[in-house]
Amino acid sequence: MPKPIINIADVILEPRPPVFAPSGEVAERFDAKMGYIAPRIGAQKLGYNITAVPPGKSAFPSHNHHANEEMFFVLQGIGELRVGESTYPIRVGDVIACPAGGKEMAHQIINTGTEELRYLAVSTKLSPELVEYPNSGKFGVLADLPASADGKPQRFMFVGRESQSLNYWEGE
Repeated sequence: MPKPIINIADVILEPRPPVFAPSGEVAERFDAKMGYIAPRIGAQKLGYNITAVPPGKSAFPSHNHHANEEMFFVLQGIGELRVGESTYPIRVGDVIACPAGGKEMAHQIINTGTEELRYLAVSTKLSPELVEYPNSGKFGVLADLPASADGKPQRFMFVGRESQSLNYWEGE
């Protein structure tokens, strides 16, 4: 088992993997570096990371989780939290709860300051998970699967729109 403690000064922030890196017009609104903590300290049922967001940007689009709850603790900078139709200012020391729920629980953190916004993100890791993106009408399904024969973690992920759904019997 790994050492069950890490200092946030030792968390290395890295750009997102290319498949999750925004590009084009989307990159004007979204950007973040992330430092994953949970795997380094042996966490099993919670995910932890430090997220660093540049001024004027957000790490993720507005979204709501149907299975998992998230908590954020602001470490540096200022910004705003959008939940449903409400907007709240956030600053260092704020603790933010984002429970699972419908579109009324859609949330997004935006850096409205002039310096990097950093926060500790903690989430349950229930699988499968259904995430909705109300602004774009998309949804995502994510499920952690058993490890492959060679021991590598496996994951199922699908992003789509309900209007693109197939008939249950199509292709049978």
